[in-house]
Amino acid sequence: MNNIPTLSTLVKQHQKDLLIDWLKEQMASSAWRSDLMTEAELRQQSSEFINLFINALQNDTSSSIESSDWDDVREMLASVSHSRAIQGFSPLETATFVFSLKKPLFTRLHEALKNDVEALDAEMWKATVIVDQLGLYTTGIFQKTREEVIRRQQQEMIELSTPVVKLWEGVLALPLIGTLDSARTQIIMESLLQKIVETSSPIVIIDITGVPTVDTLVAQHLIRTVSAARLMGSDCIISGIRPQIAQTIVHLGVDLHEIITKATLADAFIVALQRTGFRISRPTS
Repeated sequence: MNNIPTLSTLVKQHQKDLLIDWLKEQMASSAWRSDLMTEAELRQQSSEFINLFINALQNDTSSSIESSDWDDVREMLASVSHSRAIQGFSPLETATFVFSLKKPLFTRLHEALKNDVEALDAEMWKATVIVDQLGLYTTGIFQKTREEVIRRQQQEMIELSTPVVKLWEGVLALPLIGTLDSARTQIIMESLLQKIVETSSPIVIIDITGVPTVDTLVAQHLIRTVSAARLMGSDCIISGIRPQIAQTIVHLGVDLHEIITKATLADAFIVALQRTGFRISRPTS
């Protein structure tokens, strides 16, 4: 019984052939993306994984990838998942990197243990458990990375969609487009307050022409933004108050009596110039 090869010894003995068969499996799969990764890069990643996989198998006693014996393997897979998420691989394509190892592994196990059904079942089950754990771990890291990328892109889009513009000396404009939620309002407020500090502008025009609807939540966000600007020493003018929005605000009972409101950005700009000591006039002929 002591001469019966185990998963660990088989992988080590057939490392070279196993790597070749695994690479063939990956490159024959529909998940192989030659447009995102070269064959040399795939070979390097696969070779590194096989080496770490062998070391972990030789030291492992629990068949759980959560043990410290698998630290290096998990770290390597986390790096692969992270890079592939950024490169544009799909979850399936990334998971295939690990799961495609099953067929070459099972083939070697069957060839070596076909005459010992009990040993074959035990080693096949061990290989299945370990590869499945590694595949799920890889997919989890990939999803986490993609979520982080999406959140970062959303934040960048919000920041780009809410620029704080200096219209005149002492006059800032914040044109809002689209719906307002708590997360976006927080970013808007931070950008506005930072610009107020940088420019020491006493007047801010918040233009809501591009905001499709104003409900109680949107109104509260606007009031909070105005209050924050006032604490920084700037008065706010809200422009873009269309008839429908005016009716909605009245219907909701939102109190804007202390805030100057105008129908258009042009009207608000005239008020802002007047309050900062400037005057618009036509040149005399």
